[in-house]
Amino acid sequence: QVQLVESGGGLVQPGGSLRLSCAASGFTLDDYAIGWFRQAPGKEREFVARINWGGGSTVYADSVKGRFTISRDNAKNTVYLQMNSLKPEDTGVYYCAARRLRTSEYEYWGQGTQVTVSS
Repeated sequence: QVQLVESGGGLVQPGGSLRLSCAASGFTLDDYAIGWFRQAPGKEREFVARINWGGGSTVYADSVKGRFTISRDNAKNTVYLQMNSLKPEDTGVYYCAARRLRTSEYEYWGQGTQVTVSS
């Protein structure tokens, strides 16, 4: 059974940090890319960052470059999103998702974790 389980969300003040985790199970990660997406209230879901599990290459949305870092722990089958210098506009539900390499559609999704940046 394929599962992606996010954790680590919460309430943080502007300028603060959070680390999100995405634990993956039930499929061979070597053939997949893992992405983070977010959705703010009343807005469409948007791409945040992606990592190719095998080679470790990464891609970031312009809005988070220099503030967010995506990484993986092979032993734990877990992808992390380290979020620093958080802004109120980073507020939303954060989802991790998996897609096969060389495809464009993310086929597996987690349930999401809420991130709220507010003073």
